[in-house]
Amino acid sequence: MKIHKFSIKNTILLLCLIGLLTGCGKQEEQQEKQTAADTQAETTAVEPASEETQEQASSEEFVFTLTSNNSWENNGMKCAQFDGIIKNQTESAGSDWKITLPVPEGAKLESSWNGTYAIEGTTLTITPVDYNKEIPAGGEITLGFIMDTSEAFTPESGTLTIGGKDYALGGGAGNSTEEKQEETEEEINPDAEQKEVAAKDTSGTPVANHGALSVKGTDIVDKDGKVFQLKGVSTHGINWFPDYVNEEAFSSLAGFGVNAIRLAMYTADNSGYCSGGNPEQLEALLDTGVNACTNLGLYAIVDWHILSDNDPTQYQEQAKTFFEKVSKKYADNDNVIYEICNEPNGGTTWETVKAYAEKIIPIIRKNDKDALIIVGTPNWSQDVDIAADNQITGQSNIIYAAHFYASTHKDDIRNKVKTARDKGLPVIISECSICEASGNGSINYDEADKWMDLINEYHLSYFAWNLSNKDEQSSLLKPSVTKTGGFSKEDFSETGTWFLTQFSQ
Repeated sequence: MKIHKFSIKNTILLLCLIGLLTGCGKQEEQQEKQTAADTQAETTAVEPASEETQEQASSEEFVFTLTSNNSWENNGMKCAQFDGIIKNQTESAGSDWKITLPVPEGAKLESSWNGTYAIEGTTLTITPVDYNKEIPAGGEITLGFIMDTSEAFTPESGTLTIGGKDYALGGGAGNSTEEKQEETEEEINPDAEQKEVAAKDTSGTPVANHGALSVKGTDIVDKDGKVFQLKGVSTHGINWFPDYVNEEAFSSLAGFGVNAIRLAMYTADNSGYCSGGNPEQLEALLDTGVNACTNLGLYAIVDWHILSDNDPTQYQEQAKTFFEKVSKKYADNDNVIYEICNEPNGGTTWETVKAYAEKIIPIIRKNDKDALIIVGTPNWSQDVDIAADNQITGQSNIIYAAHFYASTHKDDIRNKVKTARDKGLPVIISECSICEASGNGSINYDEADKWMDLINEYHLSYFAWNLSNKDEQSSLLKPSVTKTGGFSKEDFSETGTWFLTQFSQ
């Protein structure tokens, strides 16, 4: 229902007109009509009758809430994740918002998303990035950050500034202005029953049973045109954990139901392919991984793992050379998939990513006409809904990446995936875990289960991060496990054990 705003002048004229038309001159009737008009105005109009009324109306136009559901300690510091929502309850878009929050002295940001963050003294300032400068009418945007402080911190005040008006923080950390409504009905994919899903078959290897994969509509399908779900594990950066790239390790995972391995090769960061690493050695390690997968009949993703380089165009020339080389080498492999940009971030737009993809994809297609190609999306591969509005055209077997970490990414990112699918975009979860976006912090089993419900509803392929014994929550192996193959159930961490259950289903 639209809300109509009346000025005081218009309201008085309206009442006078009513009085003239009805010939009513009695004071009692006028009071009665005025009371009725006031009652109607309360439900259909925002009338600036006083400064108090104006202030109340303004406070309802935009609502900013900040919640914190996860906290932990690290090296003597109190760490916490904060998730914010700005809701626009007006009938017009709001733009160029700004948030200021008082924070403790010495506070440090560990990570952040959906905004530009800066701490000066005891003030945290958050401003938009390119893709969320405007908050649509009746819509909302989400943002968040992980912050380390010397003492436990609960923000009790803060200001959202938008359109020249200030709005106080509504709902302190750990609280919400609205109760989350539990789902009472399971959402049903309207075309799920019309699709034939490949049956689980252990009589042969995954590649022997399902052959070369392709994209049909919004789905990955096998050689028989049946919807097929990759259930995979991603290595950590092979630059740092090369010992896990071996056939024995991959064979162990296959025994638990894994049918694909993602070989994550960092392009920047320490010892990255483009930043101090040895390209020849890294290519040889990738080759070891691809050959191991081929021998085992598993699918393999060659992952150009951009992260701290933010924008894939930073090393675009190196990417051209790399994908020319590897696509030529594996052109005859039915099991090889190419992921051309892991997680564009730092304000990199979809237009930039798309332009990059439109340069890299033809290079691969020159050698390999049909292989699946995964394209990352902005904001650490979350904004698949934005990509859905401007898809890559003139190419087949292209699929778009969405990533999640269940303690950080909840309904906001799940809704993006649903929106993208509704718009006809094929989506793959090429990286995920059940902890914080940092790869550490607490596990959120409730949100993880919601993600798995969505994954299974849409038959999305997914890859668990990460195959290593690194002392962090997302590692699939316990830190105490030193072997690099021949894994048993007891070797897996809490995160790894949860994923083993999913792989077996």
